[in-house]
Amino acid sequence: MREKRHPYEDILSVPRPTTHVRPPMPRQDRAAQFAPFAALTGHDAAIRETARTTQARRQLCEDEKLILDRKQQFLLEQVHQHPQVTVTYFQPDARKAGGAYQVFTGHVRALDTFRRLLRTVEGKDIHVDDIVDLESPLFSQLEL
Repeated sequence: MREKRHPYEDILSVPRPTTHVRPPMPRQDRAAQFAPFAALTGHDAAIRETARTTQARRQLCEDEKLILDRKQQFLLEQVHQHPQVTVTYFQPDARKAGGAYQVFTGHVRALDTFRRLLRTVEGKDIHVDDIVDLESPLFSQLEL
């Protein structure tokens, strides 16, 4: 009776082919080929962005607008002294509706009435329409 032969018996004992042109790949790199991949690239970032909260811009009442306008006019008159001022302003969010209220303390360099910017010695430019409050020791002289 004839013994049943394996169909690949002639190549089972042959050594694995190697090449001298390329060195063998390290085991770590070979394993990385079969590692799972992130099918939803950016999904986690999108969820974090959606969960990030922003504040709505609040509208100032007429009295607040008048007080703020008086303070700005006074600063315009005193700008040559580079007075220190603490500015609370609304920073619109670049990606979502709304934004955040920021507080900055610095010295006023100029009030640009054409571009409507408050420019500081520290290099910060704040849009006048975004300012909701101004505080300065200088305002103690001002009747509000």
